[in-house]
Amino acid sequence: MASIPNLNAFFNSFSTTLNSPVKQHLKNVYGCLSLSTVAAASGAFVHMYTQLLQANLLTTIGTIGLLIALMSTPDNGKNQKLRLSYLLGFAFLSGLGLGPLLELVVNIDPSIVITALMGTTVIFVSFSFSALFAPRGRWLYLGGTLMSILNIMLLSSFLNLFVRSFFIMQAHLYLGFLVMCGFIIYDTQLIIEKYHMGSRDFIMHSLDLFIDFVSVFRHLLVILIQKESSKDSRKRKD
Repeated sequence: MASIPNLNAFFNSFSTTLNSPVKQHLKNVYGCLSLSTVAAASGAFVHMYTQLLQANLLTTIGTIGLLIALMSTPDNGKNQKLRLSYLLGFAFLSGLGLGPLLELVVNIDPSIVITALMGTTVIFVSFSFSALFAPRGRWLYLGGTLMSILNIMLLSSFLNLFVRSFFIMQAHLYLGFLVMCGFIIYDTQLIIEKYHMGSRDFIMHSLDLFIDFVSVFRHLLVILIQKESSKDSRKRKD
């Protein structure tokens, strides 16, 4: 896949920590990530401002189906366009799935969407820089810790179906946000490590980062909605 020209300057700063083949691979990864975010934004737009498609059970099944299709289609060097279409289709439907949440946010305060998007971008770039500048493999130990926390959160989510604790719900929101930020660092370094181990599948590697980006964005949206709702409640009381 041709590298995105405006990514060249970004990767030139890593000449001391990344060799040329790794930098070229990362250009392709972030190029796919850029296309995926555009596809997701298009999906969200279609849900909110057109009647062509709406987020529902069928689109959710389609999202899962495209993800399975991408993961079950190995990279053989000749099917990049097919696998890229799976990735962009998955991203589009993922954005479509964000539509109901975005509609809620727009009804409360449209500026929250821009704030959340800018915040997510700053967080993603900052944590990516931290991973790229760090010594090779330094943050890979986070994988086990992050997965353990996710498993604990999954278990507590099941328990909270019966307990219905507001504290547990809030803990999940903020802890989940921190965990996804951690996955940005972990997945970035894991991509580099996978490349050194022989994996050149930049499409699948970009999928990991896309999921991280969307997850951070979703968590940030909910956090900002809650803060805005709390402000409105205090104003009514005053």
